[in-house]
Amino acid sequence: MKDSQQRYLLIINGKSAGNPALRDAVEAQRKAGTPIIVRATWEGGDAANFAAQATELGATRVIACGGDGTVNEVVNGLMRIPHDHRPALGVVPLGSANDFANSVGLPLEPEQALAAAVSFNASPIDVIRMTADANGDQELSYYVNMTTGGFGAEITSSTPKTLKRMLGGGAYSLMGALKAWRHRSYRGTLHWSDHEQAASLLLLALGNGRQSGGGQVLAPRAKLDDGRLDVLLVKDFHSVTELPALLAELQQFPADGRYVRYFTASQLTVTTQPDDEPWPLTLDGEAKRYDRFSAEVVPLALKVLLPEGCTLLSANDRH
Repeated sequence: MKDSQQRYLLIINGKSAGNPALRDAVEAQRKAGTPIIVRATWEGGDAANFAAQATELGATRVIACGGDGTVNEVVNGLMRIPHDHRPALGVVPLGSANDFANSVGLPLEPEQALAAAVSFNASPIDVIRMTADANGDQELSYYVNMTTGGFGAEITSSTPKTLKRMLGGGAYSLMGALKAWRHRSYRGTLHWSDHEQAASLLLLALGNGRQSGGGQVLAPRAKLDDGRLDVLLVKDFHSVTELPALLAELQQFPADGRYVRYFTASQLTVTTQPDDEPWPLTLDGEAKRYDRFSAEVVPLALKVLLPEGCTLLSANDRH
């Protein structure tokens, strides 16, 4: 049910500002009496800055209109606002992958998505804090869905956007198949809880949500509100003859398989080999390169407008 006390700030990726369906959706909501402020981005960082100013504009809910990268920027802006004053986050998916929106069951058409954001209740979810070192500088950022490292990040950053739009998740599978024949391993030391492990990995995934790369499920048991990171390690292989066994394990996600290891942690740190290039990472679709990085759960840090019965919330588990 629509709450007349709510005021909405829509932050729109500038590339989608002229989207006719979105414009119609905004007009329809305004005619229905929904107070909506609109800001469109011009350059990188705008979405985060607009979100950080939400309370000054009187907004109680901030709607990210764009792809996973726009959602990520808005999350980082909202995290600058003190917890007790932080507006709830909604999403109108307008990207090529829309992994977060798809995984939580949001409508994909602008009119239905905006109407849903206006009517849904806000549920608290965890946010992942990423502290990372790159070229001697330290960066702090946040994400709500997933970080992939190594091979998976290379695929995401190298797949042309036009190809992503044409093929959706299939584009990532295609690029993955091509790269598998000339892949490199990513070496480093992993620390979590009381564990330390030297690793040579093909892929690392740190999931708060379940999927990345246009529908690739890398953290099938993840929950957004359980205080845990779901960690997927895919160890390097030496011959294409090993690929069938590796792919079979990726269907099972064993706790400690020959090639695949899947576990949960509240925090995980990776330090790369000193002589190696920085690892490629994608944080909710945004490409980065880091020498050392640490992901830590910030429990229930952000309220998000989600459908009733969303399967990524622990509260909706049925035993």
